[in-house]
Amino acid sequence: MEKRELTAIEIDRVIEMAWEDRTPFEAITFQFGLSEDQVISLMRNELKPGSFKRWRQRVQGRGTKHLKLRDENVSRFKSSRQRSISGNAISKRKK
Repeated sequence: MEKRELTAIEIDRVIEMAWEDRTPFEAITFQFGLSEDQVISLMRNELKPGSFKRWRQRVQGRGTKHLKLRDENVSRFKSSRQRSISGNAISKRKK
């Protein structure tokens, strides 16, 4: 995969997506072109050592972070209770 420089905003979004339980690594690959190994490397470089260790423990083997391990009934990347986000601003409309 081609390596490209990410902007600070893109790095923040990758970190946010990596922490989210329902966002699989494949979604990060699709949106930013980063493999799982590249995401792990980015997290290692951007997070404090303790935060990185907690994140690794959290995502290792987690079914929702890997599409192959994901329950077939889970078809979305975010919780149904999460408010919709538009242009990084939380929408005030209720659904």
